[in-house]
Amino acid sequence: MVAQRFIKHVHSILRSLTRLNELILEDKNRSKYYRKTAYKLDISIIIVSYNTAKLLMDCLASLQAATGVEKEVFVVDNCSIDGSAKMVAEHFPEIKLIINTENRGFGTANNQALSFCTGRYVAFLNPDTVIKSDALQQVVAFMDVNQHVGLAGSKILNPDGTTQESVSYKYPGETNTAGETDNLKGNIASVMGAFMITRKELLQDIGGFDEDFFLYGEDQDLCWKIRQQGFYIGYIEDAKVTHWGGQSEAQTLPAALFAKKIKAEYLFYAKHYNPETIARIKKVEKLKAIFRLITLKISLPFSQEKKLLQNKIDRYQLIYNMTKL
Repeated sequence: MVAQRFIKHVHSILRSLTRLNELILEDKNRSKYYRKTAYKLDISIIIVSYNTAKLLMDCLASLQAATGVEKEVFVVDNCSIDGSAKMVAEHFPEIKLIINTENRGFGTANNQALSFCTGRYVAFLNPDTVIKSDALQQVVAFMDVNQHVGLAGSKILNPDGTTQESVSYKYPGETNTAGETDNLKGNIASVMGAFMITRKELLQDIGGFDEDFFLYGEDQDLCWKIRQQGFYIGYIEDAKVTHWGGQSEAQTLPAALFAKKIKAEYLFYAKHYNPETIARIKKVEKLKAIFRLITLKISLPFSQEKKLLQNKIDRYQLIYNMTKL
């Protein structure tokens, strides 16, 4: 009995030593990003705008009122036709404005400003947001203390003050994976892209956003790549950002909007999951789509909300079509 307890104790010590070694290796991997770079500013904020002039003005005003940090703000305008760029130039001359002659997408536009950033942290902020006055101070302090965190998100609020889903603990299709996520650090998969803060040097080393993603999915992809580097994704509940949501796509038809989202999901699958996993995802999604198409089409003639049901039919038809590719 004594021998068994001794062996069990030895095994416990060995497990502890193994975990300690893993933590040391993780710290060594992360330590290359703690360089003695002399940054001029605490944080660089990048906003990509596309036809959201009024909301963008409110967003920039809230950044002006933000206290406690040394900051700079970039606006990359993706060829807006509502006077967004002119508004920024006239009302916010201190903003560093980049004007594109075409809509280059969310990730590409953010990457355009990245090389000009002089802050030790880079934050990505949607134009349809308003930040609380202490939000930037909160996120910088969090990142300073939590050196194991490579990227973090804030608490995202609806305009009425209720909480939006700010954190995701699983990636799209992850329930069908077979080990692809096993080596990713932490339990947070991603945070809402309406506001994210990350370490500049880490961001540069992984190449910024993947420009294959035009719109949607790029925030999840970025979080995946940061976790691959041995960092965790964080959530800063005390930093609050109000988000209107979907304003740059307000004129996009529901079916077209969903098509963009599902194409981004399948691009994410192709980049991070093995073929067997993708086949399982397609099988599950195909069966679900067939069932929903049948039930919705049966219900359509009797429904008082035909437009709503037709939108759902269009959505599941798109899902079904993607499973055949």
